[in-house]
Amino acid sequence: MGLFSALIGNAGEVNADELKKKYDTLLIEGEDIEMGFKLIRDTFLFTNRRLILVNKQGITGSKTEYKSIPYKSISRFSVETAGTFELDAELKIWISSEQEPSIVKQFTKSVNVYQVQKVLAYYVAK
Repeated sequence: MGLFSALIGNAGEVNADELKKKYDTLLIEGEDIEMGFKLIRDTFLFTNRRLILVNKQGITGSKTEYKSIPYKSISRFSVETAGTFELDAELKIWISSEQEPSIVKQFTKSVNVYQVQKVLAYYVAK
């Protein structure tokens, strides 16, 4: 992930083994990280059981919020691919019966948004 992409808020994919080492304490028995993405300070993880959003807060980033969203709570989602002149693709996730998406994330062109969609579809459609 390039510095420019990070500065404008785009996410880049992070190696699952790196994420497992760093966030192992968040996982329950039998839970595995399928894929994860990192923004400047924030990370979001797709596990085989839920979506985990890691939100660093404050100037120093020492305060962290861990938001856990079971896949059964996701009512719908959309993936918008990057165009020829656009820098990013976008993921929107709606939780339960909300009218507006609860989660909106942008990805660099280097991220395969079809793979993100495939992981979400697999777990949400179960």
